[in-house]
Amino acid sequence: MTSLTILYIIIAGFIALFLALFLYKYKSSNYKTLNYLFIFLRFISIFSVLLLLINPKFEHTSNYTEKPNLIVAVDNSASIKHLNQDKNVLNFVETLSNDKKLKDKFNIDFYTFGNTLNNSDSVSFSENETNLDNMFDKLSQVYKNTTAPMLLITDGNQTFGNDYQYTASKYKQPIYPIILGDTITYTDISIQQLNVNKYAFLKNKFPVECIVIYNGNNAINTRFEVIFGKNLVYSEPVNLSKNNNSKVINFSLPANHVGVYSYKATIIPIENEKNTINNSKAFAVEVIDQKTNIAIVSDFSHPDLGVFKKSIESNEQHTASILKPDEVLNQIIDFQLFILYQPNNSFKKLIEVLNTQNKNRLLVVGTKTDLNFLNTETSFYKHEITNQSEDYFPDLNSSYAPFIVDDIEFETFPPLKSNFGSISFSIPFETILFKKFRNNTTKLPLLGTFESNGRREGLLLGENIWQWRAQSFLNSKSFNQFDVFLGKTIQYLASNKRKDRLNIEYQSFYNGTNGVVFNAEFFNKNYEFDSRETLVIKVKDSILKEEKTFPFVLKNNSYQVDLSSLPPSDYNFTVSTTHEKISKSGTFKILDYNVEQQFLNANVTKLEQVATNSSGTSYFIANTNSVITDILKDNRYQSVLKENKNIIPLVDWKYLLFLITLTLAIEWFLRKYNGLI
Repeated sequence: MTSLTILYIIIAGFIALFLALFLYKYKSSNYKTLNYLFIFLRFISIFSVLLLLINPKFEHTSNYTEKPNLIVAVDNSASIKHLNQDKNVLNFVETLSNDKKLKDKFNIDFYTFGNTLNNSDSVSFSENETNLDNMFDKLSQVYKNTTAPMLLITDGNQTFGNDYQYTASKYKQPIYPIILGDTITYTDISIQQLNVNKYAFLKNKFPVECIVIYNGNNAINTRFEVIFGKNLVYSEPVNLSKNNNSKVINFSLPANHVGVYSYKATIIPIENEKNTINNSKAFAVEVIDQKTNIAIVSDFSHPDLGVFKKSIESNEQHTASILKPDEVLNQIIDFQLFILYQPNNSFKKLIEVLNTQNKNRLLVVGTKTDLNFLNTETSFYKHEITNQSEDYFPDLNSSYAPFIVDDIEFETFPPLKSNFGSISFSIPFETILFKKFRNNTTKLPLLGTFESNGRREGLLLGENIWQWRAQSFLNSKSFNQFDVFLGKTIQYLASNKRKDRLNIEYQSFYNGTNGVVFNAEFFNKNYEFDSRETLVIKVKDSILKEEKTFPFVLKNNSYQVDLSSLPPSDYNFTVSTTHEKISKSGTFKILDYNVEQQFLNANVTKLEQVATNSSGTSYFIANTNSVITDILKDNRYQSVLKENKNIIPLVDWKYLLFLITLTLAIEWFLRKYNGLI
């Protein structure tokens, strides 16, 4: 409370006393005994009202004890059960949960992690991936400004994400790895990695690369084999030793027929080998008889050109070539789609040829585009010419119908540089992304498509799309989301396939049971997305002859079903609608592969390094008796006495209002009782 406020309170006291004396001492001479009581009551009521007007503020101080946090992060992946450490983990977690001294000193928070991080102490050891990188990244944000040492219960074997040995440095707290396993080195030979393209082309051979690793002291002789069905299609002897402990095997297999073909690569187990699961790895290849060639045409250099090429060729079915307008004229027949980047008068002859042959295309319009030329060469749309440019953000149109468009966090993407002005269409145009100016979404298209006379055309009204691919990588730590989005657009524009009312999006084969997800779209007779329909998928195991039915769920602007519960096998499926009796069928394959079963030991070296770098200590699960004692004795983890100060205004004190009401009521009652009213 300031000295000025105290002065106001003193003045208020004098004013209240003066008014009370004036009313009951100067004005009244009767009931002298009661007058002193009336003076007191009126003084209290007037002074209280004046205090409310002054509204002084009081400082309230309270003390509390803040305990440090103890983070218990438990590996919930299948590799823990594979290494026979699941019971040890459950017993140790129960010990931590029931330790009274630990609870008294720490706030204990339990987390489980596999592919995702969950705030829970329920452990099932069922997750098929381990992402320690994600766990460290998220917990470093949650416990950024607190004392929070971590007990990390894991085997240290990561199957997904960046190297956690370096990511762990983000977590600015001591880490105590509880290592699930031992340091015993077992003799083992395994297929560490198998590289093969997802697609192969008919009448060609596709390359396969296999990396074989040996762990042992003695020289061994074994054999590498590849089996297709029941037939041996490739074989090679493998000789390894302690010093020569790895071998890269390169070979090629023929692609004689269209379809999906699965193979099994096996390194024959050696004597007394403990883990033979990692000796085999299944792989599959889809043989196709056509490859989509795309021409990227521009008469000047720009970063967008490289991004188009890289993104398009991330799909093995697509190839892209960057050419000048005059260079592509003699190669028209070689391409299924033409990306015309910021066309000007030098594109005149090319556009005439494309129009004559009714070729599909994607036009990119930017600040260097000759809009006069463009308006002259097309009758489908006209762009207003203002000679001004503007930055426009993308805004996803959830009602876009021709193909499924996933939201890849477009709202985080930087703006594209675009020509200012409206655009008008003489034919139906379907917008994928609207232009967004600051926080206002316009009805002007930024990206869209249309069809006319059996030809498909796309229009991107902005340049610097390379920034979108970079931002997508920052968002997801991968280019995949952006490449899939652009790939769908390219695939749609490159094809003249008739639009169906029921469209299914799936892969011909899946590596393991993770991420077996189907997407579907259903349109009414006007080809508008219909969210009222009920879709189901009937899946039949081609080997076991078992049938299962799953319902699709509506997600954004598509239907989706997760089939990750299916075991590895070959499947036939039929997706059907309930009301209109429309259906589509196909086949897919789930390969038998679980990366969590490939490990034989805990990654002791890396976990010990994480402990050293974070000023923690590592322990083996078989020797955890001292863990709790060491943490309890560590002087770095002390409860902190904190002081909390709150500024409370007098107007918030409700009892003062009660006091004013009470004094006025008593005064009124006494005056009424004594006949003074």
